[in-house]
Parts: sequence; C-alpha cells; structure tokens
Amino acid sequence: MKASTPIVVGLGATAAIVAGAYIQAATSNPLTAAVLGVAVPAEYRELVQKAGQTCPEVSPNLLAALLQQESGFNPKAHSPADAMGIAQFIPGTWATSGIDANGDGKRDVWDPEDAIPSAGKHLCDLAQEVKDVPGDKQSNILAAYNAGSGAVRQYGGVPPYKETQDYVRIINANAGPQGGGKPLTDAQTNTVVQAAVSKLGTPYSWGGGNASGPSTGICCSPRGSSGQSTVGFDCSGLTLYAYAQAGISLPRTAAQQYAASEPVTGTFRPGDLMFYGSSAATIHHVAIYVGNGWVIEAPRPGTRVRYSKINTMPDLFGVGRPTAHPNKEI
Repeated sequence: MKASTPIVVGLGATAAIVAGAYIQAATSNPLTAAVLGVAVPAEYRELVQKAGQTCPEVSPNLLAALLQQESGFNPKAHSPADAMGIAQFIPGTWATSGIDANGDGKRDVWDPEDAIPSAGKHLCDLAQEVKDVPGDKQSNILAAYNAGSGAVRQYGGVPPYKETQDYVRIINANAGPQGGGKPLTDAQTNTVVQAAVSKLGTPYSWGGGNASGPSTGICCSPRGSSGQSTVGFDCSGLTLYAYAQAGISLPRTAAQQYAASEPVTGTFRPGDLMFYGSSAATIHHVAIYVGNGWVIEAPRPGTRVRYSKINTMPDLFGVGRPTAHPNKEI
C-alpha cells in the first residue's frame, strides 16, 4: 500500500528547523516526540488500542506508527496513487480487507471507525502471508503493507525498494524499542542524547572532538578540508563524546565504532548509532538516533552539529548498539 504523497511524517517528511539556531519548535522537537512516543489524536486512541490487539503479531504502538506514517492521522488523506483515508487503503485492498467495524451497515474507507480496525486486521492477514519468510517478522509485515506480500516473498524479506525500506525503518523506529543488541539503561540513554543535544550548533571539525568535548581537528578530509583551525566535532568525535558522558568508551572512527557495536536487528531506540556507507568496510558517517526518525549528527565540513532525519544521507548501512564497559580514551 502506498503512503500518501506528500508524506506528512516520517523519513520523507520535512520539519521546520529555525535557521541558524538548530532549535526545534515544541511541536516538532524530535526529543519531545521520542519521549511521548506516537502521539495518537484523542478521538482515535481507543480504536488504535483495540485494533492493535487483533493478533499477537501486531501491537497498538505498531498500528499507531503505521497510521502516523501513512496519513498523519488524517482521515481525508488521498494520495495520487488513489490510496484513501487514515490507513491509505487502495481500492483493491479495501475491497478484500475493509470491514464494517462500527456496524452501521457500510464499509467506509473514509471512516476511521472502519479503516483503523481494517488496518489492524490487514496487518494480521499479512503476518500470516509472510510468516515463513526469513528475517525480522515485523519488518516483513510492514514491507508487505507497503509493497505487497508477494514482493516480500519474492525477495525473501524487505524488498530492495528505497521507498519500502525507508517506510519500514521509520515505522519500526516510531513503534518503539524491541530486539537487537544490549540496550542502554534509561539513565545512559538520557545522558548520551542530552550530551549530544548540548553540542547543537558546534562547528564541524575534521578529526575534532574527544571524550572531553570539542577540540581542534587534523588535516585533511578526502576533499581537502582541514580541522586544524576549528574547534568542534566530526561525526565520530561527537558520538565518542556523547557516549563517554555515559561511561562508555568508543573507538575513534565511524567504521571502528560500527565494529564495536552490537547490530540492531529489530527496531531501534534513542541512543543507537546510525552508520552510513555501502558496506562495513566503507562506513563514512555515524549519527546518534534520538527518536521518531531523527538523529543528531556532525554532518560535514562547513556545517554545525544539528538534528537531521535519518535518511538525510541516502546510504544508511546499519544500526549499532554499543555495549557498556569501563570508560577510557581511545
């Protein structure tokens, strides 16, 4: 099922960031969103809670994250692909999966009282259709909702479509933590994220940053940028610093940090590290996930530490979760 275009929230969305200030408005602050989880409008909460318990493979928060991604909880959403309503059913899927959940005698794709329970049921049906496909079960279900169960079976998991891969990542992220690696304690997560937040606006410096904070960098980046005269962070210097404040040491480069982290195979949570590159050997960037599809990063020379969406760089390779051990500078 295709998400409405433009997508209101999620990986393809834009968010207002005050120019030059790197401070989110209260309604779009990624940290606020991370704390609150999926903010479901009051009129739909009971529907989502009930429909999200249709089968064991579906949770209320998963359903809420899907509806948020599909329409931003807009019951009048209508995409150019003719996806309709709060759950963005296309006509063919609605014909087979839509139900009269409120018992008013009609199946109305525009009525959330029908569409939300239908979405829960459809997810459960898809769970059965892809139950034998290898890989992360929740990801396969979401991919089937977006691209069809046939594509998931054909490719043996999430198909290699960028739209579908982004769709799965953002809904998994919004649906909440589960699986993959050793999670940080709540206190460590808060420390890591807040340490990064405290450095918003700090200049980028190639080779800059250590466990104590920003520092002058080195010469030179692949494109010839020197950090020798700039006090700041590069991408891995920022992550090294943030984790050091939580008592966890990391190696210096992004590739080394990936090797030192446990891979996250399910959904991810604030504090996880997002690694970018075409392979483990070519990782060139790392950022700190803060929730709801957002990261804090030191992007590149000429920029400052900022919030970004996780697909601002198109080559997200993997997600890692560092494990706790005695802190020391590397």
